[in-house]
Amino acid sequence: MGLPFINDNGYEKICAFASLYQAHRKARLCKRHKTDVIIFEMDLAANLWDLKKRLEDKTYRVGNYKRFMIYDPKEREIQALCYGDRVVQHSLCDNVLTPFFENRLIYDNCACRTGKGVHFGIRRLEKFLREHYRAHGTEGWILKADIRKYFPSVNHEVLLERLRKTITSPDILALLEMIIHSYNADVGKGLPMGNQTSQIFALYYLDPVDRLIKEKLKIKRYSRYMDDMVLLHPDKAYLRKCLRQMRELCENVLKVELNEKTQIFPLRHGVDYLGWHFYLTKTGKVVKKLRTQSKKRLKRRMKGLRKGYAEGRLTLEDVQRSVASAHGHLIHGHTWRLREKVYREIAFSKKLEAES
Repeated sequence: MGLPFINDNGYEKICAFASLYQAHRKARLCKRHKTDVIIFEMDLAANLWDLKKRLEDKTYRVGNYKRFMIYDPKEREIQALCYGDRVVQHSLCDNVLTPFFENRLIYDNCACRTGKGVHFGIRRLEKFLREHYRAHGTEGWILKADIRKYFPSVNHEVLLERLRKTITSPDILALLEMIIHSYNADVGKGLPMGNQTSQIFALYYLDPVDRLIKEKLKIKRYSRYMDDMVLLHPDKAYLRKCLRQMRELCENVLKVELNEKTQIFPLRHGVDYLGWHFYLTKTGKVVKKLRTQSKKRLKRRMKGLRKGYAEGRLTLEDVQRSVASAHGHLIHGHTWRLREKVYREIAFSKKLEAES
């Protein structure tokens, strides 16, 4: 029996007051101090009933996007909707899209999924490297690939055509079409990086590439985090064949391009993935070192904490929480010396507090 389709019952779940209320509770997490959240909550019941009514009578329209820049880990423009629209997207994703697509994605599609994420991807690549060593030693090849400007280049019609094959509800399709067409990086292209739906679309859009690699090309050791893909294999010629077919599928069917960093290189050189540089030693040990750019960002972060605390913009609790977050990431690699430095940097907090 095949996987189920999304039918009209899904739209009823999206519109239900209880669904919208739960969506509001999730959308406000860590944002209750924001002005738009405060205003929405001042008349919460009326605002939720208004969203429910507009969804049910099909008068709901996606609002305008606010644009702002972030600079960590690199410069990006984020496009964010108003709070009410974010509540609708939470209800759509939590009640329909996430449970539906979760059963349609391959296991090693790592990003933005319950029980997965960066650390899951790290553990999987470690496992693949150890398996490869037991079978082939340190000889082998890696194909590292990603998409040029992935989110801005997603083709609206390609995405919608694929959605129409699995979603039978005209109301949900109309809502998805409205959301997809509400933003254009170029004519008929682009997903806004601030939308919850964009994460799910981005996971699903490259699923044909995942299927090609796992089911047709039979690559056992493969991991994808959004558009960042790693294939491990003992035969360089076979990886060249994989790359040709991946490129053909991306360009001719999905209308996106592999970027210029896509290449095949010896396993002994190691591979950069998810902020770490992985490599195998001659004894089969998997070593993970923080990438140079990640180290520089961490140092800037510690410097910012020091300055923020000294100027009174950050509390000791703020500093400790940020350092605990950094520690939680660093313990996944071989970073003992780097962690010692982080702990030395945090010592200033106690000293400054004693002086204040």
